[in-house]
Amino acid sequence: MAHLSSIDPVMAETIARVGPCTLAPNPNIFETLVDAIISQQISVKAADAIVARVRAATPGGLITPEALLLLEQDALRAAGLSTPKARYVRDLTERVTGGQLDLAALDKLEDEEVIKNLVAVKGIGRWTAEMILIFSLGRPDVLPVDDLGFVEGVREAYRLEARPTRKELLERGEGWRPYRTFATWYMWRIRRLTQGNERERTRIVSL
Repeated sequence: MAHLSSIDPVMAETIARVGPCTLAPNPNIFETLVDAIISQQISVKAADAIVARVRAATPGGLITPEALLLLEQDALRAAGLSTPKARYVRDLTERVTGGQLDLAALDKLEDEEVIKNLVAVKGIGRWTAEMILIFSLGRPDVLPVDDLGFVEGVREAYRLEARPTRKELLERGEGWRPYRTFATWYMWRIRRLTQGNERERTRIVSL
């Protein structure tokens, strides 16, 4: 993190307080996407319970395209998914098993191409796609300006009176290139530490 520390004294202070970046991507993109859809607008605890019930309904407890293809929407609803989320998971599953979405090929695409492919799936927006770039593909230069945890982290780290605007975040992020993902991670960590939450952000949640 020498580059970030050398160009930004606030980032240097944050890195010194937080310590080494321990971001470890999960290469299972499908499972991460399903988790992301389930987790939308509900608590982490509620999402964990639903994911556990989905696992219990699949052969071997696996969340794979093949396993979920065997589940009808009613089974997903019974596991706790809302009707729209059940449709989203079904759409994702059918696109992957039908060959319209090649998750294995995403690693070979540029960031914006990955986003373009993912947002074609119902229920997946740009924010979720950016989280996949960070948490599954391990891309080093992602700046999720619509992520509330990131926005609040910047506000607290830089001691701003108000939340920074999207334009301000983009301008600040230019100085962090080509390591904006790591800058983002540190903003998440400082936000959580300020809240007294020692747990790292290791999955796609909005805070």
